[in-house]
Amino acid sequence: MKMLLAASALTLPAFTTAAAAQSMAGMEMPGMAMPAKKAIVKKVAPKKQGVAKKDVATKPVRKATVARRRVVARPVEPMPAMVMPDGTTMVHGAPPSAGAAPVDHSVMPGMAMPAATEHGAMPEAEHGAMSGMVHSMAGALGAYPGTREASGTAWQPDASQHQGLMRQAGPWMLMVHSTINLVADSQGSPRGDDKLFVSGMVMGMAQRPLGNGMLQFKAMLSPDPLMGKAGYPLLLASGETADGMNRLVDRQHPHDLFMELSASVSQPIGKGASVFLYGGLPGEPAFGPPAFMHREAILDSPEAPITHHWLDSTHISFGVLTAGLVVGRAKVEVSRFNAREPDQFRYNIETGPLDSTAVRLSWNPTRTLALQGSWAKFKDAEQLEPGVDQKRLSASVLFADEIAPGYRLATTLAWGRKTIDGKSDDAFAAEASVKRQGWTLFGRGEVTQNRELVASVEHGPAYTVGKASLGLIRDVRVAEHVSVGIGGLVSVNFVPQALAAAYGGRNPTGAMGFLRFRLE
Repeated sequence: MKMLLAASALTLPAFTTAAAAQSMAGMEMPGMAMPAKKAIVKKVAPKKQGVAKKDVATKPVRKATVARRRVVARPVEPMPAMVMPDGTTMVHGAPPSAGAAPVDHSVMPGMAMPAATEHGAMPEAEHGAMSGMVHSMAGALGAYPGTREASGTAWQPDASQHQGLMRQAGPWMLMVHSTINLVADSQGSPRGDDKLFVSGMVMGMAQRPLGNGMLQFKAMLSPDPLMGKAGYPLLLASGETADGMNRLVDRQHPHDLFMELSASVSQPIGKGASVFLYGGLPGEPAFGPPAFMHREAILDSPEAPITHHWLDSTHISFGVLTAGLVVGRAKVEVSRFNAREPDQFRYNIETGPLDSTAVRLSWNPTRTLALQGSWAKFKDAEQLEPGVDQKRLSASVLFADEIAPGYRLATTLAWGRKTIDGKSDDAFAAEASVKRQGWTLFGRGEVTQNRELVASVEHGPAYTVGKASLGLIRDVRVAEHVSVGIGGLVSVNFVPQALAAAYGGRNPTGAMGFLRFRLE
């Protein structure tokens, strides 16, 4: 009995200290919830060993109690998001990604982890938004960070800047984001014009686990229809129609009120692999890079690219069904969709047969890069050219990362080819932005081969034209989740000698000043 009491006196302090240590951040380990005194009375000696009980039990009881109180009183320290070996990010409260690898049981359940963010992913002026970002979206289509997802099912770099205000509502993860621009536009030359207009988008997203996979809904609305059917002046832009009879030339068409109303569902089929189905009315088929208003390199510019109808004009397609396979950092997907461009009625939802096809291969070799190559056949694409089909090709590389403390760089290099009646025309775009403490410097250079600049001739000669734009915006946070930015840009256009007379010279210019309101 004396030997037993001696052994108890040696082991009990260590046992109670270990139990206290395992109740990190207020968590009680299973089986350790019983009060210390009651456990000691049961294990120590009978009542006749009163002296021994006093000598052995008193001090350990006090040590255990003090240790437990000290641990419980310690404030909970947030733990960083954990990146798993397969590239997935474990975030507290985020539903499991489709195809996610089994959970590492070395991580204790219930440990609080804040939303996953990339170091330097936001300029300092935007860090205030973090208070509203309780959780981080998981990837909707596979086992990867939600920051990889852009418009439709397109991918961007994992290190892309996060935007959006997030909240957890039961099993649902909700996100809302809004950008509204008030723009004063002035385009020089005889073919230019001046206009004050509103542009932007309001976006909502909801996702929740579905079995081992993910269910997601997205909605995106635009105030563009308020600018009128004729859109806004933009030299060298062409495509779609203002009145159902005439093509818009040297103007950018307004986007429809409903830019996206979509749903997707995914299910894992193995470690790091998943299958998914996406549908939208409207939605975005598997063609091209993310739409220009979602590309980090140029999303701060209110000016649409003149390469829009080569690269990403399909981001509003009234009828899309896409099936895809994700394996690690690669994705292959096939779409059947309605390729007819939206008509001049911008408030309605249109329908049409899903008689066009697109195929896209995407690959994110590192967290800072996103590559894609895509092909599509468009059936009866132009409202003003019934029965005329198109084929398109696209390839792009997107980069995003912090390049120095406090400096963030994002770039886009993209190429597109449009073939109509056996005639192929190419377009190239290079975009970049640098962010620092609420300041953003952005620019874009483009070259297109355009057959639509002479409105009286359909599919006439291709004119090689170009455009270079440079802009700056300063954002100031005015509330916890609201920022206001003031900015401007200037652009120089390049036209061949054959068009110089129509444009009043070979280098007509344009400018925009804008005020931006952002909820994030």
